[in-house]
Amino acid sequence: MKAIVLNAPGGLDHISLTDLPDPGQPGPGQIRVAIHATSLNFHDLLVASGKVPTADRRILMADGAGVVDATGEGVTDFKPGDRVVSTFFPQWTEGDVIASVGDFGQTPGDGAQGFAAEYVVRPASHFTLAPAGWSHAEAATLTTSGLTAWRALVVDAGLKAGDTVLTLGTGGVSITALQIAKSMGANVIVTSSSDEKLARVKALGADHVINYRSTPQWGERVQEITGGRGADVVIELGGPGTLAQSIEAVRIGGHIALIGVLTGMEGVIPTAMLMAKQARLQGLVVGSNRMQQEFVRALNQTGIRPVISDCFEGLASVGEAFSHMAGRKHFGKITVEW
Repeated sequence: MKAIVLNAPGGLDHISLTDLPDPGQPGPGQIRVAIHATSLNFHDLLVASGKVPTADRRILMADGAGVVDATGEGVTDFKPGDRVVSTFFPQWTEGDVIASVGDFGQTPGDGAQGFAAEYVVRPASHFTLAPAGWSHAEAATLTTSGLTAWRALVVDAGLKAGDTVLTLGTGGVSITALQIAKSMGANVIVTSSSDEKLARVKALGADHVINYRSTPQWGERVQEITGGRGADVVIELGGPGTLAQSIEAVRIGGHIALIGVLTGMEGVIPTAMLMAKQARLQGLVVGSNRMQQEFVRALNQTGIRPVISDCFEGLASVGEAFSHMAGRKHFGKITVEW
């Protein structure tokens, strides 16, 4: 079969399309899946670019969507022909976060073989059903960024109608957060440095937009928009370069979901302000299989469809897709389909 691997020491120029042995038929508790699509995430880019070290000839990509080709003995949740999507932490099935997700040792495309391949054989628990009627490219968007937005808003923050959500930027997590929040009756504020992208999020239903280049004190602007109350939930994707403004923006007793570190790995945090706000700052990385099943049920009910700005065709285009992502000109998700 064909697969996309990353050769040591990493870097986009070390990505190659290669022939690998077919994984064969599934054993007890396993399913064989014909993979047809993946989507790109910032974590995948860190691995592919060599910034996050991985094993030589690692098959890339955390997200994978496709069709069940065969099932092993004892599998009851899936049957041949089912459209399925992978999970980011295959070892985390349900319940509270477990110790083994403290690193990415079992995450596909990082510590384990990924989904940039024509076929995989994995335990059935590594997958969920895909949303009804979705294309493979659409389904591939929910494993990492989609589930992250769902967990941040619904599982961790307990979002409810009438709440105000602030989300930073227009990448996959932010756009999905906007869609989920609007479907649940929340008010949404979105930041970006691009007026063109802000116009697009307005068209998607954003109630307010802020250009953070022309309004560097955007935390104060959020307070103005909300009449001095602040945002109930902040989807924080920037990290140290934006966290101070997010703390300024959040309401007293609000929730900040720390998801991204686009501005760096460490920095100064205004701890006195955080304490005074009595806000909850919670780090999170994706979620469990159970959370993904609940997310899929919600998607089937709401009719939300992912926003895909660029879809590349063919496994061989994975490297090109990463180069496009590195340029940071996309809006929503980038996918590859084969």
